[in-house]
Amino acid sequence: MSVTLKDIAKQVGFSVTTVSRALAGYDDVAEETRRLIVQTAEEMGYRPNVMARRLQKQRTDTLGFVIPTFGPRFSDPFFSELLAGIGNEAASHDLDLLVSTRPPDTPEEAQAYERLVREGRVDGVILTRTRINDARIAYLLEQNFPFTSFGRTRVAGEYACVDVDGESGVFEATRHLIELGHRDVAIILPPEDLMFSVYRWNGFRRAMETQGLTIKPTWKISGDLTEQGGYAVARHLLNNSQRPTAIIAGNDLMAIGAMRAAREYGLIVGQDLSVIGFDDIPLAEHAHPALTTVRQPIYEIGRHVCRMLVKMLKGEYLTSDECQVLFDPELVVRDSTGPPFG
Repeated sequence: MSVTLKDIAKQVGFSVTTVSRALAGYDDVAEETRRLIVQTAEEMGYRPNVMARRLQKQRTDTLGFVIPTFGPRFSDPFFSELLAGIGNEAASHDLDLLVSTRPPDTPEEAQAYERLVREGRVDGVILTRTRINDARIAYLLEQNFPFTSFGRTRVAGEYACVDVDGESGVFEATRHLIELGHRDVAIILPPEDLMFSVYRWNGFRRAMETQGLTIKPTWKISGDLTEQGGYAVARHLLNNSQRPTAIIAGNDLMAIGAMRAAREYGLIVGQDLSVIGFDDIPLAEHAHPALTTVRQPIYEIGRHVCRMLVKMLKGEYLTSDECQVLFDPELVVRDSTGPPFG
């Protein structure tokens, strides 16, 4: 049989109202009284009626996360790492996480956000894979609805976000290849509408221009961030008499796909062709050969972006430095890169 507020009131000799206000943390209850009531409640095994408390607070104690991917299932380990970070941080604050998937930049995705806001299903939302002109962010700003994002955008307005310095990350990756002796370098960028694609292209272009190297227009190409997409684009790059000696991919999955394409052309990755990815998903270290990549702390970013949202929901002030957090990436050199053959 569950313990009620009335049971606790009878045990401590105070009114039900006093017990309720003490457990809710109101400051009009004397500290000594509050401690006695809280201790007694714990000893009696009291569990609050969560739904009743939520209705009283007019909050759901739930955060929303709509994964921008096609289909109800997702195979990108990037999302798995990010989701683990968000979920674990939310749980540490006794918050639930409502997760769904929607194809990016579609009416279905827009409707998903509208329902979350209009129907009050969540207290705030977390975004990822932000776009250059992100309709999700514009909508949430217009609705004055709490949110944080993993990624920046060009949408006007103040919002809290965490990002990784992708420009410097790809700059270092490109410089690594140049120092190995590569001059013919191709890049497989993320989709052009994604903001981080802009930064990664800027890093590549800056590194090549700094060394006075020419970027062949046909060696700048976009992929869909999947392994199959990287495979298809790499086959296109390698199916020419003039091939690049190195490929930088916008994420690890596309890099792994590119390595598969290289093997089909009889090339030894790390000798005949160097390949670099971005993310450092767990699969990167165990690829064959082990993938050189730019590491971003995806799990910690998930925790951090969730922590920011929780602070906002508690009404805590975020300084300008706390609102715009930029993580430094790290180049991890493994076996998929080496000097150009011959």
